[in-house]
Amino acid sequence: MRVALIDYGAGNLHSCGKALERALAANGQAGTVAVGADPAVIASADAIVLPGDGAFKDCRDELRSAPGVEEALHDAVRVKGRPFLGICVGMQLLADIGEERGETAGLGWIPGRVVALDPAERHLKVPHMGWNTLESRGSHPVLRDVPFGAGALHAYFLHSFHLLPKHADDLLAVADYGGPVSAIVGRENIVGTQFHPEKSQGLGLRLLQNFLAWRP
Repeated sequence: MRVALIDYGAGNLHSCGKALERALAANGQAGTVAVGADPAVIASADAIVLPGDGAFKDCRDELRSAPGVEEALHDAVRVKGRPFLGICVGMQLLADIGEERGETAGLGWIPGRVVALDPAERHLKVPHMGWNTLESRGSHPVLRDVPFGAGALHAYFLHSFHLLPKHADDLLAVADYGGPVSAIVGRENIVGTQFHPEKSQGLGLRLLQNFLAWRP
């Protein structure tokens, strides 16, 4: 199992890499996690993970400026159908448009817009930072045995924007933060989490295990 963890200058690579290695071991899968931005490594990967920290526009600019990376991603994910996981801003980049710091075109792999959080309860601060349980909105192989609902395991969030999919079927799970917040999206061979699975302990490990075992 060859996992490509994309380094484009905007992600928590060390924690993500270690979490993916733990998930491989928990699955009993022999494999490697290659961290970098080599288009050849992306092209040969069995699964691809795109992390992201910071502002949408900054991450989009960094990804666009990484030589050959976006082209390799498009070929591996959109043409060849390799499993893809976007994390935090890496998930937001899947949208058509991000509204942070003006409108910026995303990858357009999951139709929708990335908009600012606007909690109905005014005492809730933005950015949304901390632990939340998740509510399922759909079924998906990557969600198998992931604990949902009140009293379940928590996921760790740190963000001010979230992706609102155009199509309801693309929203797989939400969190409650003064209203529903997009937590997991998915379409075809692509999934994304607004939370950080690499920091979400048991819930995050289960999701990563499922992702690495997934054969869309």
